[in-house]
Amino acid sequence: MGFRESQRERGLHQRSRSKALNGAPQKLGVCKKVTTMKPKKPNSAQRKIAKVQLTTKRRVICYIPGRGHDLREYSQVLVRGGHVPDLPGVQYRLIRGKYDFFCKERDDVVERMTARSKYGLPKYRNDATK
Repeated sequence: MGFRESQRERGLHQRSRSKALNGAPQKLGVCKKVTTMKPKKPNSAQRKIAKVQLTTKRRVICYIPGRGHDLREYSQVLVRGGHVPDLPGVQYRLIRGKYDFFCKERDDVVERMTARSKYGLPKYRNDATK
């Protein structure tokens, strides 16, 4: 058993699921199409997705997290890795609060106090909520 075989068995060489990022944590991209997709069985919903062209000219399918968005064609977004288990082929997610992907002004999201960074919300909205 050679050195490389022992490394592979111990799991030291794990392949990346997000190849389009080329080892970077995030990449800038431009939305080419914003649409919905049905999840695999047994789930039922309309998951929001965007087809994004990265700065490396590679096109990927990204999941749009959270409630509500105002993304359109040619919106600039920041893409990170992370697959969605019930959407086949979706290996990337968008990051809220960067470029053109801000939180849509909705009452249920604006008043959020936990997990704010996932929705691109500041710590305090006004002096009354401190």
